[in-house]
Amino acid sequence: MGNPPWPGTPVIVGGRKDTEVRAGTKSVLFGAHSWWLHPFFVSAAWCRLYGFPWDVRVWAAFAVHDLGYWGRNDMDGPHGEAHVLLGGRIMGFLFGEFWQSFTVRHSRYWAKRMGLPVSRLCAADKLAFVLMPAWLYLPMARATGELSEYMQKSAERQAGGERFTAEESAMISSSDSRVWLQGLQSYTRRWVDRHRDGGEDNWTVAEQRDVVALGE
Repeated sequence: MGNPPWPGTPVIVGGRKDTEVRAGTKSVLFGAHSWWLHPFFVSAAWCRLYGFPWDVRVWAAFAVHDLGYWGRNDMDGPHGEAHVLLGGRIMGFLFGEFWQSFTVRHSRYWAKRMGLPVSRLCAADKLAFVLMPAWLYLPMARATGELSEYMQKSAERQAGGERFTAEESAMISSSDSRVWLQGLQSYTRRWVDRHRDGGEDNWTVAEQRDVVALGE
């Protein structure tokens, strides 16, 4: 496949030469985006929102949408936000441009930056986070090192957002991971309820910056 049909994605080749396993790789292997578990939560969320998906292409999107975290240095930074490209390219190669777009638009921040509406996959992906119990999510995210980044990023984002309730803001600013998770899941559930059928996302605040596409 050629370059994706969206502007603003620079081509940066190369990366670190050390042998450290990167945050995104760990997340795909045994973290919050684990290839063997996360798609099942996404499918459960989709069933709650839209009913059982009979289209095999939707199931394929469940399986591949987050594989692009592999090799990424961070989860929510410039490297991490470009994770949508790999899954999008796989879906585009297999099923065409519509499904490529459907898959990359599962990221609120990517869609916001590109001026595109989120897809239904986005709502299911976010509800999957809500459905994941704390006893499972927290140990996995802590083991990969993701948790500290997520807690820091969500606190920064809620400081610039107006859609968090006072209670959610207080919880997300907490240093207690369980309290933080409850606050973020509360906000995310409300976001899903508002955006499950697409439309303009006025809740998400995306930073104005370039994302990093490794070797793309």
